[in-house]
Amino acid sequence: MIEYVKTILLKVSFDKKLFEKELRKGISLLVPGEVQEFKDWCYTHFSKIYEPVLNKYFTKLSV
Repeated sequence: MIEYVKTILLKVSFDKKLFEKELRKGISLLVPGEVQEFKDWCYTHFSKIYEPVLNKYFTKLSV
């Protein structure tokens, strides 16, 4: 599932609203063991443009 969620985020990364929506959905689809890997991947790929969005969702999780 994690690869699917990564693919979706890469495809919608041009639009902040879509990115945020798909990030939220993606996190809910993952099992707890995948969330840290997903978080690391997201920050590596998107922190330059969407760091506030990432902080919003990953801070809530306390991962």
